[in-house]
Amino acid sequence: MPAAAAKRRGARLVAAVLALALLGGLGAAAVVGAQAGKPRLDWRPHFAFANRYIKHRAGSVSYGVVNTNGFYHGHRGGRTVPMASTFKVMLLATYLRKARHRHLRHSDRRLLAPMIRRSDNIAATRVRDIVGRHAIERLARDAHMRHFHYDQVWGLSRTSASDQARFMYRFDRYVPKRHDGYARHLLASIVPSQRWGIAKVPLHGWRLHFKGGWGIGNGSVDHQVAFLDRRGYRIAVAIMTTSDPGHGYGKQTLKGVARRLLWGLPRLRSG
Repeated sequence: MPAAAAKRRGARLVAAVLALALLGGLGAAAVVGAQAGKPRLDWRPHFAFANRYIKHRAGSVSYGVVNTNGFYHGHRGGRTVPMASTFKVMLLATYLRKARHRHLRHSDRRLLAPMIRRSDNIAATRVRDIVGRHAIERLARDAHMRHFHYDQVWGLSRTSASDQARFMYRFDRYVPKRHDGYARHLLASIVPSQRWGIAKVPLHGWRLHFKGGWGIGNGSVDHQVAFLDRRGYRIAVAIMTTSDPGHGYGKQTLKGVARRLLWGLPRLRSG
């Protein structure tokens, strides 16, 4: 082989190796858009805006965000907190995984709908008893949760904003395809009395799927985990607050952080 041709071939090989390494570093989620032929949507959450707001709020706040290109950023994202009712999203996914080979019956929906839409604790405990600890922990491992710790009192199970933002971004991976539409429907139809925080932020046509957690409603815990999607693009957010002066104050903090993180969210044409 002539020297020049060999040199060109070597350069192409190096370029290919570098490209593969780059894709591996970004992770599968970061290149979903490229694989599907979608253009990159280079919107970035307004971290500095949110962090300035947090400095002036009582209580302790952490958050994690995954943007439209699959990149994660967080503020104290590894801080662990009691999950409260955000745990119910994991219960939903675990239950649907257990039912992956069959259609959902009326009895399934009678448990899952109140657990998610109006945060029914009795339904959640029944679901936990049906799926069991090992299946829940298997989901946490599959989702690469680094900070999840199960507790028999399910609301005291611990997690972090980084775990939950990444989980919500890839939520469809952990729910069987046959049940994905139903899971989305539940997370998109939370009852009006629980649509606070991020649900009060203008989202410019993006569809919101979320769940809140607020303990006993005294401000000790106020969280929200969510994903937003539109035309094949997705954003995920987890905001965790603890030691708020009250539940109303915690809800206001969640709204304030979400509004600032999502400032300038691009308006995408329908279709």
